[in-house]
Amino acid sequence: MRAHIITFGCQMNEYDSHLVASELVSLGWELVESVEEADFVLVNTCAVRGKPVEKVRSLLGQLRKEKERRGLLIGLMGCLAQLDEGQQMARKFGVDVLLGPGALTSLPEALKGNERFWDLTFKEDLLDYIPPPPKGALSAHVTIIRGCNHHCTYCIVPTTRGPEVSRHPDLILKEIEQLKAAGVVEITLLGQNVNSYGKDQPGFPSFAELLRLVGRMGIPRVRFLTSHPVNFTDDIIQAIAETPAITRYIHLPVQSGSDRVLRRMAREYRRAHYLERIRRIREVLPDAVLSTDIIVGFPGETEEDFQETLSLYDEVGYDQAYMFIYSPRPGTPAYKHFQDLPREVKVERLQRLIEKQKEWSYRRNLEWVGKTVEVLVRGVAKEEGYVQGHDRGNHPVLVPAHQAPTPGLYQVVVKQATPHLLFGEVVGAREPAPIPLPVA
Repeated sequence: MRAHIITFGCQMNEYDSHLVASELVSLGWELVESVEEADFVLVNTCAVRGKPVEKVRSLLGQLRKEKERRGLLIGLMGCLAQLDEGQQMARKFGVDVLLGPGALTSLPEALKGNERFWDLTFKEDLLDYIPPPPKGALSAHVTIIRGCNHHCTYCIVPTTRGPEVSRHPDLILKEIEQLKAAGVVEITLLGQNVNSYGKDQPGFPSFAELLRLVGRMGIPRVRFLTSHPVNFTDDIIQAIAETPAITRYIHLPVQSGSDRVLRRMAREYRRAHYLERIRRIREVLPDAVLSTDIIVGFPGETEEDFQETLSLYDEVGYDQAYMFIYSPRPGTPAYKHFQDLPREVKVERLQRLIEKQKEWSYRRNLEWVGKTVEVLVRGVAKEEGYVQGHDRGNHPVLVPAHQAPTPGLYQVVVKQATPHLLFGEVVGAREPAPIPLPVA
């Protein structure tokens, strides 16, 4: 039997897809590269914004036609599967297996019989599951906490993934040891709010303590996503400063620069608190690379509110930013209680913010020209003759392909910058030598 997995959404979904892929292999399934080759297609979904939901809807329509033609088995998992919206799609398009984000370990049971199988429970054994290392990978994700206790009015995640539950530190460290033994040189610790790690379990280390533990394990590069400004405390900043393996890339979503909008979002902090956290980061980690998330056009956002977001962007001077038009999601308080803004207003504001982002990213990227950075080269770039990787600050870096013939860690001198890319030349490889894998 052959299976194909299609993944939408965040790094957590990528991790979950790897988890179920390893389950399928253990059951004797062969993983294939296309729908046409597969007997079972499993779609891992995102429900945070409307666009990925529409992509899933379109894909399920195509899969239903394929099922009618040759008896394909269709599976739906992830955040959308946990919602009424996704379950209605599942009924409409003939989905056979439906698994919520907390029920992934039910996949073997789902595939035993020929009847439709749905499971939306949150299973404790999911926290104990350690997937095998991805084959030939130099970087990997490690989930440390699932769920979220914050209740932002625009966000469906607390509904789809449940409350915060931390994994046992021994399991996290064991998984990382296995990744290290498999040749992984970079790991990303994952959670909806990694800063809350350990708070739900007496006796567990704090997130800052976990960073120190992981940083001593011999993995050259350790990153983490995502943080919440309320929980990004001084001890976390200090742990980063004291632990060389922890990269200085900090993603700290702000969402808006307006206190009025932050209040409507139920973000639990205000502009002054956020800027104080940035000030402290800059003070202790002057070389930190900062990125953020910003939602444009949240219900009730005025031009004055948007100007406050633009001014905060200037005050912080972000290296990178992920910017989104507000997308009303059924089941959220904002969807129920707030009136959406006209799309043309949201699009126009987003364009202005994009211009701001380009200006600052270019300015920040120019500061790296002439400096030597460590780049994890992973494969061929879209630009002909180049391979692409990323440095410890998460900047995409391109180098001539002949200078980095195999994936791995290289020392690179930055020669040129654009708003979105750095171009450089290799001056050396980190010891041990790059893992001899074909660039693909």
